[in-house]
Amino acid sequence: MKIMVNGEQMEMNEPVSVAQLLAERKVASPDMVSVEVNEEILAREAFATTVLTDNDTVEFIYFMGGGSAGYDRYRPKI
Repeated sequence: MKIMVNGEQMEMNEPVSVAQLLAERKVASPDMVSVEVNEEILAREAFATTVLTDNDTVEFIYFMGGGSAGYDRYRPKI
């Protein structure tokens, strides 16, 4: 079975769930990633029950926080 993960084609010996794929790809914090399967965002509750099939396209979307640390550098000192 072939699937596309973040633009990289992978060959799988058997069907896998999204949760299994996250573990196989060694995603350290699966609770910090959103998953898109065939251009649709998947609910986190469905990771374990959504089984990927041949020719599925999967994207892992990581969100990064930040922005406040550099704010003081640009704020005028009074």
